[in-house]
Amino acid sequence: MSDTWVALAGNAATAVDYRDSVTGGVARFRLAVTARYWDRQNETWADGHSSFYTVWARRSLAANLAASVSIGEPLLVHGRLRVRDEEKNGQRRFSADIEALSVGHDMTRGTSAFRRVVKGDPALARRPVTEGHNSADSYGDLSTQSARRGDGG
Repeated sequence: MSDTWVALAGNAATAVDYRDSVTGGVARFRLAVTARYWDRQNETWADGHSSFYTVWARRSLAANLAASVSIGEPLLVHGRLRVRDEEKNGQRRFSADIEALSVGHDMTRGTSAFRRVVKGDPALARRPVTEGHNSADSYGDLSTQSARRGDGG
């Protein structure tokens, strides 16, 4: 049987839950995907129904997710779709999981500063905490000061 591959654009609905295991790290989080549509009556864009997926990641992707993703951030997820059918308390339930191959920030909705992780150096995988600044400011990767001034440099 062939796998069903999907690419989803949504927002992180929960924090990343990371756990070490014998075979390497495992991470999971919930992704909210909300359809948008043009409401002709109100002449504005409106939110449609939201679907929620549990995204699973393993090994280096799991560790990098834990260091990079926060609740509410816009993400793109590419991976295998797994639909589960189970019965709980006499009720039949369906849930959709994504076994992630790759996850990244949705650059159409903001900026992000990439940091390559050097194997064996866990300090590089930690997410910096700087109040009042975006992550690009704290690493010096982007000059947001010039963007605020509007002079481009």
